[in-house]
Amino acid sequence: MPVETTQNEPAERIKHLIAADPGAVDAYLNRLPGTDVVRAMFRLDEDERNAVLLALAPSTAAEFIEDVPDEVAADLIEALPAAQAASIVTALPRHERADVLAEVEDADRHRILGAMPPASAADARELLTYPAESAGGLMVREFLAFPAGTAARTVLEELTSGTRNLSRHLLQHAYVVAPDGRLAGVALTKELVGSAPSERIERLARRATAINVDADLSTVDACLAESEALSLPVTDDVGRLLGVVEREHVDDALTERATDDHLKSHGIVGGEELRGMPLGERARKRLSWLSINIVLNMISVSVIAAFEETLAAAIALAVFLPIVSDMSGCSGNQAVAVSMRELALGIAAPRDALRVWWQEAKVGMLNGLALGALLGIAAWAWKGNPVLAAVVAAALALNTVVAVSIGGTVPLLLRRIGADPAIASGPVLTTVTDMCGFFLVLGLATLALAWL
Repeated sequence: MPVETTQNEPAERIKHLIAADPGAVDAYLNRLPGTDVVRAMFRLDEDERNAVLLALAPSTAAEFIEDVPDEVAADLIEALPAAQAASIVTALPRHERADVLAEVEDADRHRILGAMPPASAADARELLTYPAESAGGLMVREFLAFPAGTAARTVLEELTSGTRNLSRHLLQHAYVVAPDGRLAGVALTKELVGSAPSERIERLARRATAINVDADLSTVDACLAESEALSLPVTDDVGRLLGVVEREHVDDALTERATDDHLKSHGIVGGEELRGMPLGERARKRLSWLSINIVLNMISVSVIAAFEETLAAAIALAVFLPIVSDMSGCSGNQAVAVSMRELALGIAAPRDALRVWWQEAKVGMLNGLALGALLGIAAWAWKGNPVLAAVVAAALALNTVVAVSIGGTVPLLLRRIGADPAIASGPVLTTVTDMCGFFLVLGLATLALAWL
């Protein structure tokens, strides 16, 4: 039975067991819900987590490793002796082995693979050759496949004999393969149960829709959606069956991509960050972004310095500078989000920058006029000065067009030069919209200074 605990009790209990009775850690963690185990482990320091992993049976440690992000799992594995790390990695599902090892430093990966059983190491090395967001990188190897000519009785005997550990296998389908390994069809295992024992599996099979091993994540997602299947076989260029990709794993990969882009857009540029990571590593992940932004902000505010006399003569303008800048930035971020989504789906490419600009400019003109009018009315009501209202209204309208134009096209242009749009789009957009917003407000105010 799972134990009921207070929020801090599991971590404190684990610390006590590490010091007093390491052999009891495994039994204690097996009694906790998985979420409590993860929370408790990240309340421990690095040395304590390593001690826990060394005290656990490889299968229990592998279950924990599966529940944490791959980058975090890699950090935990790297800190262990090669033999223990290899035992834990070997206990992982085959596709999880490759995912974790892909995040491990090259020297540590070589060390761990060298300590693994040869067959498991060879399998992991092969999976590591596929990009993470490809059908090959997402596929699982635990599936049922039988040569053409196999009787239904033979298939069912293998499923029920207990001679193979099928706990991690996909059991809904039995794939039929030709002598050269090519995919010949797929049969539902539930149909095999009701068939004559001597019936050959290929007579019960239907044509299988397969995904090429090199297909990217968006293509795999589209194929699964089109077929409305929960899994599809993965084949190489000549049709040999290599694995099976599941809807669940594709959804996880899409979520991970979205999370990664979200973190990057907020300045976490070094990948995954959790508060249980070393302090120096966490600070480094954030500082590189923050340092760049200091420079960019200094460039932006230099525009204000150039119009110091105008600002001194019409101090009310200071109230509207951040409004124009922030509202334009919001509009620009909307455009960035749409472009990032279209890039991910393959709807837009760098060569479409001009078309994207025109589509965004039209939206920017409409929204800019509406937002400018609202801000102008507010300025007029506050100060009773129609010229001031016209200045801030025109500045916001024009800067909205600039912001959506930048936000829509910059991700495409960054992709063309090989930069990561998720990281670089934000600083570029912020700097340009701030500079243009300040310049438009203060520049128009300078022209109309006699009436302000």
